[in-house]
Amino acid sequence: MAHFGWGSAGVAVALVAASVGQAQTVTGEAAAAMLFAPGKAEVELVGGDVLPKDQAKVLQMVAVDQPYYAAIAISPDEGLMSEATVAAANYHTVEAASAVALSECNAKKQGAADCVVVALVRPEGWQAQPLQLSSDATAALADYAGGAMAVSAATGSWGLGDTPEAAVAACVDRNAAATDCAAVIAD
Repeated sequence: MAHFGWGSAGVAVALVAASVGQAQTVTGEAAAAMLFAPGKAEVELVGGDVLPKDQAKVLQMVAVDQPYYAAIAISPDEGLMSEATVAAANYHTVEAASAVALSECNAKKQGAADCVVVALVRPEGWQAQPLQLSSDATAALADYAGGAMAVSAATGSWGLGDTPEAAVAACVDRNAAATDCAAVIAD
């Protein structure tokens, strides 16, 4: 959904469809029990010692302000402060965010080495749940009065509607590239 970098690149569509897709929907009440507070995030630095400690510390401070689920990828040959650095934020899983960040970083990099994910942003107190939603989609559920919600794993898009079909249409309306919108909540 949100991409932060120092240039432009296309959106990755090569995602594992199962990263968000559920075989069946859950009720709004069941969804609420699985979700985390919107906005409050924690950062996990990954990628080993690709970054010097001072840059890792800066990255940790900056990444915590990204809406979950997010991933930050860098070109190891170019470092943190390069055009190739990409943060893909506000997705429904870190796997989806990682795929987009890596794809966009690799499209921008000048060096020979493939890009690597160096930070993951998840909700504060994160534990794996059958349903995960982006920070924005989670916030939208605060006013949820029934109906349905659809999400796109590939883009992080989401939509609400009176029916699952209306929610899918709202998800696509929010982002035309969201061709994988599927209902995940229905009452």
